[in-house]
Amino acid sequence: MVNTLKKIVLPFAIIAGAVVLSLVMFLLKPTPEKLLSPETAVAVETLVLEKTAAQLYIHSQGTVLPRTRTVLISEVSGAVLEVSPQFVVGGVFQAGDVLMQLDPTDYQVALQRAEARLISMNAQLSFEQARSAQAKKEWAMTGRPSTEAPLLALRKPYLAEAQANVLQAQAEVKQAQQKLDKTTIRAPYAGMVSEKMADIGQFVATGSRLGEIFAIDYAEVRLPMTKRDLAKLDAAVITDGQSSPAVTLKASVGGADVEWKALLVRSEGVVDQRNRAQYLIAQVDDPYNIQQRHQKPALLMGSFVRASIPGKKLDDIFVVPRHALLEGDNVAAVDADNRLRLKKVEKTFGDDQFYYINNGLEEGVEVIVSAVGIAIDGMRVKPVGKP
Repeated sequence: MVNTLKKIVLPFAIIAGAVVLSLVMFLLKPTPEKLLSPETAVAVETLVLEKTAAQLYIHSQGTVLPRTRTVLISEVSGAVLEVSPQFVVGGVFQAGDVLMQLDPTDYQVALQRAEARLISMNAQLSFEQARSAQAKKEWAMTGRPSTEAPLLALRKPYLAEAQANVLQAQAEVKQAQQKLDKTTIRAPYAGMVSEKMADIGQFVATGSRLGEIFAIDYAEVRLPMTKRDLAKLDAAVITDGQSSPAVTLKASVGGADVEWKALLVRSEGVVDQRNRAQYLIAQVDDPYNIQQRHQKPALLMGSFVRASIPGKKLDDIFVVPRHALLEGDNVAAVDADNRLRLKKVEKTFGDDQFYYINNGLEEGVEVIVSAVGIAIDGMRVKPVGKP
């Protein structure tokens, strides 16, 4: 019985002893020494900001178009007798140059007939003036005042009719001369031929299309502007265009970028309903370099160009790289203890490279311009180049 009791109690006693021993050892173990881990500093690139003046630029693009494009239409009919060597596609001409000559024979004959009729009407007027003067003398011999003379007695209606016939004959001569002049097709302005529709030997009727030309004294580029772009421009440029700021146009010619100077001359004054943009017009003088004012290649009509327009000038402004602005219009600054401090700022304008800030920063502030991951206010940083 005793042996059986020992077999049952002994294992439990051993377990209880082990538990008590473990508890005693846990309570009596020494407290481990705590080691302080060093605070890691994040290496960053910084930029010290100073207030400065900045010039805003607006970037746009458009197509070079002629200021005037004209379809030449014949106002008379006849066979084409001569065509100017300049009247070919790409041909250049000056204002007043003869582009085409139509057969003038019929109109020369018509002019001679009109002139002959005018001579006849002038002769009839002279004859009627003489008869009217003679009638006045005969009436004076009666001793009665001329105010009492009948109209037919003084031949006034006949004289008026003769004068009217002369006026009509003069108008017919003028009309015949104009039609004769229109057989010579002259250039209305200095330009270039874009399409030729008639040639020597061809008979053209009144209203026939002879060709298409465009002016080359200057060209225009329509530049679309958003509300954001217009905010960067001075109001006078949009309303009256008197300031005419210089515009730089760029296009690729032969694989290389070439620049041309232009002037912003006016606004179209409407908002395009399709894209809600306003259009400003830039003017390029002598795009084909006809007057040889410069050695640059010609700026061909239809070319696609990029435009850079100077806008407002900002004074006492901080210029911050665009990537340095964090979410919520914050910038990460570095304080005297090399700790990151988030600063709320107000940006005035922005472009593809910079934000222009007028509030929220102080002179000489050091701003982080490199990536910092998650920016936590108070975290330790190490500006590159500082010990």
